[in-house]
Amino acid sequence: MARFPYRLTGPIGSRATLGLVVLRVDETIEQDFRRLFTGGDVALHVTRIPSGDDLTPDTIATMEGALPRAVSLLPPAAAFDVVGYGCTSGTTLIGAERVAQLVRGSARTRAVSDPLTAALAAIAAMRLRSVAIVSPYIETVNRPIRAALEGAGLNVPETVSFGEEVEARVARIDPASIRDAALSVGRAPGAEAVFLSCTNLRTLDIIEGLEAELGKPVLSSNQALAWHMGQLAGGLLPTGAPGRLFRL
Repeated sequence: MARFPYRLTGPIGSRATLGLVVLRVDETIEQDFRRLFTGGDVALHVTRIPSGDDLTPDTIATMEGALPRAVSLLPPAAAFDVVGYGCTSGTTLIGAERVAQLVRGSARTRAVSDPLTAALAAIAAMRLRSVAIVSPYIETVNRPIRAALEGAGLNVPETVSFGEEVEARVARIDPASIRDAALSVGRAPGAEAVFLSCTNLRTLDIIEGLEAELGKPVLSSNQALAWHMGQLAGGLLPTGAPGRLFRL
């Protein structure tokens, strides 16, 4: 067998290299990110983390122990610009600082993001003071998210939930139902914007229509995380990204 010479080249992500930690049961965020980051000069590497079939504070807490192993399964030779942990409620209960610490301990990355940190950064960038929330989950999971926003100095005039505990059903919630819920809370007195909380909700295609109907910003976990990771990667603008957030 003849040995043929070859040359080495740079990384696939010549513009940016992104990592994404996705819950085992999440069917939505990876699809959303592949729709948004379409350029051949952006590398998107995805790993999965074990997560319970039912989303409760207890099953979320177990992800803290599993996070380093999940992150370590990202390509070890890649130098990441940003790694995102794709769970809003998980970040809320584990803590954003702890999530960042665990991610940095298992991957070479310049920055770390998560949906909660991203949403707060987006809210600050849009100078919002009051945000209504739509969530799919039970009250014990919803309450800490509301508390996190209020703890950041925001007013939360209204919260609505679908009361779902089975994670596999969350990705099946009809976007029309999410739209109706968003219209309901978005019209609450004092609500300057709406936050659609959960990476497994199918929100990407309803944001523009909701903003037009409500006349105010609509943010979602996946949209905000994509925006924030793009900002941390040097101002990378996702393709066809929806919402006023990307027109700042």
